[in-house]
Amino acid sequence: MSVFEIKNDTVLGILEHISPYLHGKRDALVRILACVFSGGHMLLEDLPGLGKTTLAVAAARALGLSFGRVQCTNDLLPTDVTGLNVFKAERGEFEFHPGPIFNNLVLVDEINRASPKTQSALLESMGEEQATIDGVTYRLAEPFFVIATQNPIEHSGTFPLPESQMDRFMMRTSIGYPDRDSEKDILRLGLHRHSIDGLSPLMSAAVVMQIQEEIEHDVKAGDRILDYILSLAETTRAHPLITCGISTRGAMVLLKCARCVAWMQGRDFVIPEDVKAFAEDVLLHRLRFREESRYEGPAVLRSVLSGTPVM
Repeated sequence: MSVFEIKNDTVLGILEHISPYLHGKRDALVRILACVFSGGHMLLEDLPGLGKTTLAVAAARALGLSFGRVQCTNDLLPTDVTGLNVFKAERGEFEFHPGPIFNNLVLVDEINRASPKTQSALLESMGEEQATIDGVTYRLAEPFFVIATQNPIEHSGTFPLPESQMDRFMMRTSIGYPDRDSEKDILRLGLHRHSIDGLSPLMSAAVVMQIQEEIEHDVKAGDRILDYILSLAETTRAHPLITCGISTRGAMVLLKCARCVAWMQGRDFVIPEDVKAFAEDVLLHRLRFREESRYEGPAVLRSVLSGTPVM
């Protein structure tokens, strides 16, 4: 899905800075930036080999964020994610060794291959930005952002994410195949393309947090927008083809995303088009459809978006 026209100089600078390193991934990168600047997390569902890891590393480097990676397998333990206490015999005491979750941006690769016990280790971190190990609670790095990936067609040896875990993700989206010209560039450049290791930071974690605060406090959403979001939520709750509609948290996340969309377009106020811009990515994984309509979910949501009037 093509994104809106971006007018914010900061976002345009990031996209221009990363473009030599990535081909055909502009829309996915805009969505990642929207999540980061809104303080949310992202679930990328796509086939292997489409650049999910490269995209995450590029975003972390360009934003000046520390990067951690978790490669999920069936035997992955919660302590492999959060870290653990190691006994130091020479001192006669335990020493805490933090896991990869103690980074600003964490890539959780193939999250559905981890056991439910390990998946649950991420739940507290994504929801409360903290991790509890052996009864001690540690604050995570600020800002904190998770990009999780999973293969949508590979189900052998996987554990589907529970609804509570899915709800922690601001967006659920995909990169998709690149267009023909972009893929041709990738084939032509091959191993001679720019190394992602050479990507220099344009900002720092402190600047990212400053942008988050700016969006939260300076971009206004009037009663008309609040009523529109509530109408969307109420319509999904009463829809005959939907068994579980948008929750209050889902409505709040949609508002935060809409504020970021407005900021990306150089405005300090939200309009209905900002709410709709990423509505499918934000809402679709939060809805539960009746069995006879579960394959028509996107069409049902689009009908809700088009049929709900702005008061």
